[in-house]
Amino acid sequence: MFACLHGTGNLAAVAFDFSPLVEQTAPDTVTCDVAGLDRLFGAAQELAAALARRAVETGVRAAVALAANPDAAICAARGFSGVSIVPQGDEAKFLGRLPVALLRPSAELQETLERWGIRRFQDLAALPPLGIAERLGAEGLQLRELARGEAERKLTPLEEPPRFEEELELEYPVELLEPLEFLLARLLNGLTTRLATRGLATNELRLRLHLETRATHERTLRLPAPSLDGKSFLKLLRLDLAAHPPAAPIERIKLGMNPVKPQAAQGGLFVLAAPEPVKLELTLARIQAIVGEGRAGCPELLDTHRPDAFRLQKPGDRHHCPKAPLLRRVDSAVCPPHLIRMYRPPRMARVTLASGQPSFLAAEGIRGRILERAGPWRTSGDWWTTDPWSRDEWDIALSDGALYRIYCEIRGWFVEGSYD
Repeated sequence: MFACLHGTGNLAAVAFDFSPLVEQTAPDTVTCDVAGLDRLFGAAQELAAALARRAVETGVRAAVALAANPDAAICAARGFSGVSIVPQGDEAKFLGRLPVALLRPSAELQETLERWGIRRFQDLAALPPLGIAERLGAEGLQLRELARGEAERKLTPLEEPPRFEEELELEYPVELLEPLEFLLARLLNGLTTRLATRGLATNELRLRLHLETRATHERTLRLPAPSLDGKSFLKLLRLDLAAHPPAAPIERIKLGMNPVKPQAAQGGLFVLAAPEPVKLELTLARIQAIVGEGRAGCPELLDTHRPDAFRLQKPGDRHHCPKAPLLRRVDSAVCPPHLIRMYRPPRMARVTLASGQPSFLAAEGIRGRILERAGPWRTSGDWWTTDPWSRDEWDIALSDGALYRIYCEIRGWFVEGSYD
């Protein structure tokens, strides 16, 4: 039994949902072998209805036909709208009303058939085969077989695009990370093996957990470089799930990988080997699990005058992190007389004002009367955004001889650093 879909849309995707043997007969026609599906769907009418429903669900507009041979199904799908079931043994009678032009004969043969008055399948099917062979040759005989629904051939299979996804239905819900890690290792092993046999790697892991509450928990891990290190993948997933645990027990696991070509790199003979990108990603994930999400990575200065404005980005977000400046010797002759040591974060302070000027400072580990001061230096910016900033800065000297930089903003007073 063969099925044919004729129309517009992703016809091949619909056919692959029912059969692994699919032929792309034409840009608007797909044929597939559905033999044996009667055990799942029942009669041919029910199978054809299931194909039609699947086409509607995926947004495909197509006519569906079932027949004992592929060409009869193709002719029925192209000639009739809706769902057609070609009865086995009565193909010629069922297809008889269709126009001969549907068989797409050559221009010369089409002209000959028009002169003879052969315009429908039944007219062509009624001609004797010996006379057709003498007058129209092999093409005429082939068209007569198609018109009678007697042509037999094998499908030219269309290779299904590889989908690197694995799904596992659990017998009972899983709550703990340890058994979930064991199941993820099983899925990762199968996916990495399939990628390796095709000479591929992956740069993205997609995890979808179907929970007992009918909700889904989805996580996507993007890798800085293509890899096939299943052990590192498992550790990355474990750290990510520990930081973002699902809200309910898990009933089904679905894991997918994005197939890409592996990157080949050759290091220098006298250059130290850099850590593997996936190993570096794993190290950053471990650090992030300790210090918190978004607090590990490569610092990048922002294009703004806001003091200490920077952000952390993962290696690979922009192909590489900014390179660290080379250390160089500092010439004391051109070095300023004072260097400031910044506090990270700035220390909250309590400042007493006298005539609008700071006169007393108290902060963590710092306390004293302000003898000398310089400022204020007023700066502001980003007023056109939702996060504007404005601050007044002073350089001060305390009664104990220490020099500090302090500033005032909407949140209060802070000590930014101390001068050496």
